[in-house]
Amino acid sequence: MTSRGLLPVALVVSAGGALGAAARYGATLLWPVPDGRFPWTVFLVNASGCALLGVLMVLLTEVRARPAPNPLLRPFLTTGLCGGFTTFSTYALDTQRLLAGGHTARGLLYLGGTPVTALAAVWAGTAAARSLVRDRREAV
Repeated sequence: MTSRGLLPVALVVSAGGALGAAARYGATLLWPVPDGRFPWTVFLVNASGCALLGVLMVLLTEVRARPAPNPLLRPFLTTGLCGGFTTFSTYALDTQRLLAGGHTARGLLYLGGTPVTALAAVWAGTAAARSLVRDRREAV
């Protein structure tokens, strides 16, 4: 693909990323977490973003839609929106702050619990979407 062909993809990923990051920022404003406490907001943002990613990947790759969706929809929603909404950098910073602040058990729980929960959320989102798609196909 030429660099000219990549420009629309870069633009939709950027737009989706901006929306996802704004939504995550909004969540942290609505549900702030005091220093030293378990960072529930970012933890739940990462888990819900991963679950949404699982659902979207099933809907975008396994469902035959007529007409076919715009090829820019997948990078906009997955890499852009979900990628901007979820955050590895804030997770790493929150972990570092907890550990440096002497909250070792909380920091280690967050460090290990976040990737386990994120992977479980992707699996659950994928399984739920596949189940719904299968039930819909059987009903037709």
